[in-house]
Amino acid sequence: MAEITLKGLAHSYLAAPSSPEDYAIREMNHVWHQGGAYALLGPSGCGKSTLLNIISGLLEPSSGDVLFDGERVNALPPEARNIAQVFQFPVVYDTMTVYDNLAFPLRNIGTPADKVRERVLEVADVLELTPQLGRKAKNLTADEKQKVSMGRGLVRDDVSAILFDEPLTVIDPQLKWKLRRKLKEIHQRFNITMVYVTHDQLEASTFADKIAVMYQGQVVQFGTPRELFETPNHTFVGYFIGSPGMNFLEVAARDGRVMAGELPLAVPEAVHAAVAGAGSASVKLGIRPEFVEVHAAPVEDAMEAVVEDVQDLGTYAILSLRLGDTPFKARIEEDETLPRDRAWLRFPLARLGLYVDEFRVEIPHE
Repeated sequence: MAEITLKGLAHSYLAAPSSPEDYAIREMNHVWHQGGAYALLGPSGCGKSTLLNIISGLLEPSSGDVLFDGERVNALPPEARNIAQVFQFPVVYDTMTVYDNLAFPLRNIGTPADKVRERVLEVADVLELTPQLGRKAKNLTADEKQKVSMGRGLVRDDVSAILFDEPLTVIDPQLKWKLRRKLKEIHQRFNITMVYVTHDQLEASTFADKIAVMYQGQVVQFGTPRELFETPNHTFVGYFIGSPGMNFLEVAARDGRVMAGELPLAVPEAVHAAVAGAGSASVKLGIRPEFVEVHAAPVEDAMEAVVEDVQDLGTYAILSLRLGDTPFKARIEEDETLPRDRAWLRFPLARLGLYVDEFRVEIPHE
């Protein structure tokens, strides 16, 4: 088991990087605490796999340090770091049985045969592989092979951490939920530090206690699934988390009002003061579709919007609106009145986010 610390870490694939855009990983400081279940979430190309490979030792960072329990491991090869890594595609020995595949990491370090058997049977039981132990790996389905690959990472009880690099890509959709829950059970049972890389927010939320959201080589927020949803720290987190994502309005303080283009917004004075004092040309207000108050008739302090489309999803509906010149989304529960051509919107102060230069800043409450 280990606490993994990234200290001033940065990496570029270029020999002489000259700008932030030249870095796959921009300078970061981050800690994965011992025994935690973490997800590294972000779109393709944001640096997730690069960061994972630096932690495991497959890549050496351009600058900064990787520490395991306070000890610098930059120069240590993967085998010396005591890390197990499960890749996107199953890594198994097709000519071996499932039992021998699971036993291989233990036999490789000279584990006594009785201990090998005990541990293999325990991991096979957890992953529901016991009926397949005598079968050749080449005869398994893709999801069974990936479970074997996971089992090879889990079978050693002395590893510092297990790193998963999008391990469910090849798994049928109906089996993904079951395997995500299985990984969560395994973490709770064995108390091993686990870092799970994915671009799927549902996978991340199902597996992890805390999620690190990456964007353009940076961790822009590290928090619980609820924190990422309710108080996204960066506009990208607001956009990426949730379906549909967060609404953003580019705003400015003008003529004593908060304006989104030419549309005056009905917002509290505290919001006006915060926008006026932002000191930047890049100021946005953000609110989740779930938190917008929608009315089918005019009400006080509400903004009129055009209803462009309604998606009826059974227990709720998603409204596609146009607020001034800005496309906008709102969620309506099934027991609420559904607007037709026009809707009137209000933004609860407690649910509004103010973003200056893409990062969230506090709105002082009156």
